Amino acid sequence: MTENRIDRTLQALKQQGKKALIPFVTAGHGGYDRTEQLVLQMEKAGADIIELGVPFSDPTAEGPVIQAANLRALSAGTTTDKIFSMIAK
Repeated sequence: MTENRIDRTLQALKQQGKKALIPFVTAGHGGYDRTEQLVLQMEKAGADIIELGVPFSDPTAEGPVIQAANLRALSAGTTTDKIFSMIAK
């Protein structure tokens, strides 16, 4: 199995006796520009890994806050293709 950036980050933190800070944001909630700004600010604030939630129309496994964010993002036209384009930037 090949090691990826997440594995390397978690291993480095473990060796330092630290825990990872992994914030979450629903991609596209508030618009793509806002998502991008949030990700950059999370990095500046010390996030080790950032989890981007891809909104979907039946988020029953999520809690009510993330369900609402998913529905707002989808209603605003968020798509997986546009999320990946944003990430590529």
